[in-house]
Amino acid sequence: MFTIGEFARHGRVSVRMLRHYDATGLLRPAYVDPATGYRRYTAAQLSRLNRVIALKDLGFTLQQVAEILDEKVTTDQLRAMLRLRQAELETAMATAADRLTQVEARLRSIESEGRMPTDDVVLKTLPTVRVAEVTGVAPDFDTITPVIQPLYEELFRRLAAAGIAPSGPGIACYEDVPDGGVLVHAGVEVTAPVQEDDGLRVVDLPPVEQAATILHRGPMSAILPTVQTLGRWIESNGYRSAGYPREVNLEVPANQDDWVTELQEPVRRA
Repeated sequence: MFTIGEFARHGRVSVRMLRHYDATGLLRPAYVDPATGYRRYTAAQLSRLNRVIALKDLGFTLQQVAEILDEKVTTDQLRAMLRLRQAELETAMATAADRLTQVEARLRSIESEGRMPTDDVVLKTLPTVRVAEVTGVAPDFDTITPVIQPLYEELFRRLAAAGIAPSGPGIACYEDVPDGGVLVHAGVEVTAPVQEDDGLRVVDLPPVEQAATILHRGPMSAILPTVQTLGRWIESNGYRSAGYPREVNLEVPANQDDWVTELQEPVRRA
């Protein structure tokens, strides 16, 4: 048997926590010396301790943990619960990381106000371009990233299944949804015939007479300063925006810091 200190070390918990679990009836010692009151635990009790800690980390109260354990939760059931909680935590971490990146981009935009170069903006005429695309709806423009990434994965899966090979860069387009939100078009340039098959569409993006364009270098999560540079150029040069900019992925290496994306925003004279 283990003393309470030894059991605490093997279970990676505090002695105080074990005493609390004893007081609440959640994990009783295997033996208590009647003369000294010293608690003794067995190695077999580590199994129950592991379940107590795991369920507590899932967000259950100690009373709920006791009720679950008393109902004899199986190892498979507990594993499923932990996997679900793991997925929830990973999603929360990814969302928090993306939000932090957006905050940093907003801060850089604020810090560079009034001194961001706009001479990299070029007016272009955009020809008709054929793309294969899939679409999805994001609640707002701040939540584009978690929507567009799975869309591109789905797009390339469907292209492979259809035997269609990309012939040019990825092109993302956006439009407002009447009831709110943003319709996301995740596309890539192709030479296949125009078609629509089980959600995969091959369409021609119409030509644009005038588009203000600028190159963004780095991850899309840090694109805000570039977008605002483009907006300032459009206003100061007597133009008005005529829609969301297209995002053309010119270079997409493994390291997102090395990405090169061209923003192509349709404009007209103010």
